[in-house]
Amino acid sequence: MKSKLTVMTIAAVVAAGTVAAAVPASAATAKAAPTRCHTADLKAGFALGGDAAPEMGQSAKQTQAFIWFTNKSKRTCTLSGFAGVDMTGAQTTDGTWSLARSSEKPVKIALAPGDTTDFSITLLPVATSTPKKEKFVPSKFLVTPPNETTHFTLKWPFGGQILKQDGATHPATFLNPVGK
Repeated sequence: MKSKLTVMTIAAVVAAGTVAAAVPASAATAKAAPTRCHTADLKAGFALGGDAAPEMGQSAKQTQAFIWFTNKSKRTCTLSGFAGVDMTGAQTTDGTWSLARSSEKPVKIALAPGDTTDFSITLLPVATSTPKKEKFVPSKFLVTPPNETTHFTLKWPFGGQILKQDGATHPATFLNPVGK
């Protein structure tokens, strides 16, 4: 049987519209995890500094170009996975080449405001004497951040040409996940 005091206390709480709930201290101070970066949160470009430029003047080995993303928003956001990269060519026979992905496993990258991460594109340059139908001359790169549908259009700044393998199962030109 309830005491008169308990009934009056419950009635006062109900009348005041206040309900007390036990909240663990860790939950009260926890912050929401950052959400993914959207295209509008980012800037993008080719890494141009000294050793970041691919060796497009040689044709004996693969080389790498790097594309960076910088968080221009006022919030921390995350990137995980592969960017979408479509190269458009300078020759009328080039068309557009959607780059294949490497077998590297993606990692999740948290970008605070102003932070930058990048990803690499492995390229197989060819000699200028290579027949036109066997080479692709990059002009522009359409770069879509992971899990987004809107892209950046970046002009290819390095010159040169690469072996055209846009229909190959395992092409020598491919991209790695963001952060690798």
